[in-house]
Amino acid sequence: MKKLGLIGGTGPESTLIYYKNIEQGVQKKIGKPYFPPMTIESLSVFEVLRYCDTGDYQGLTEYLVQGFQALAAAGCDFGAFTGITPHIVIDKVKEKSPIPIVSMIDTAADDALMKGYTNVGLIGTYPTMSGHFFQENFKKKGIQVVCPHEDEMRLIGNKIETELEYGKVIPETRDRVIEIVRRMQEEEHIQAVVLGCTELPLLFKEAKCPVETIDVLAVHLEALIRMILEQQKME
Repeated sequence: MKKLGLIGGTGPESTLIYYKNIEQGVQKKIGKPYFPPMTIESLSVFEVLRYCDTGDYQGLTEYLVQGFQALAAAGCDFGAFTGITPHIVIDKVKEKSPIPIVSMIDTAADDALMKGYTNVGLIGTYPTMSGHFFQENFKKKGIQVVCPHEDEMRLIGNKIETELEYGKVIPETRDRVIEIVRRMQEEEHIQAVVLGCTELPLLFKEAKCPVETIDVLAVHLEALIRMILEQQKME
């Protein structure tokens, strides 16, 4: 079997989801108990956000590359982030990583394209929404990405950093984010909203979103499971 390596801790709650769902997903696909080989290298989401806040993308790249070097040393054949914000430097990280990296932005854009969306909203951490790496990837596939207003981006980013990263789901926060999505639907005519942070599904778990959602985490998980099974067939 080929071995998957995950950069965990970026964020912590989603790392747990990745581990659990990959194990269960592989077992469901093959129809029998099985635990695919996997290693998690835990980094810090707060270090990632600090690098982003100071604009030190070279430092961020080196920090993340060290994580993939550790995964390679542990015998991993391919890897992935369990958070979206680190993708702000994924091209640079890919150049220096000793193992291939499966991008969750690529898998999300492919999913949006398959569903026929041409105009989607994006919510996530502040660096994700205010940056260009997410939008540029979707644009290459003919999909426009709309982000919230500046004050809305600040609010969402703050709630992710101070609540969701700790596993806290507060009803008032959920209602406010849904209001923002509804405004984007009415004013920007978005067809769906991309949950561009791996903790955001926690917020929508018990609430109906005004538009369809693209759960970046779920789509990425499916891609990783497919890769594991494809690797298994090669053995």
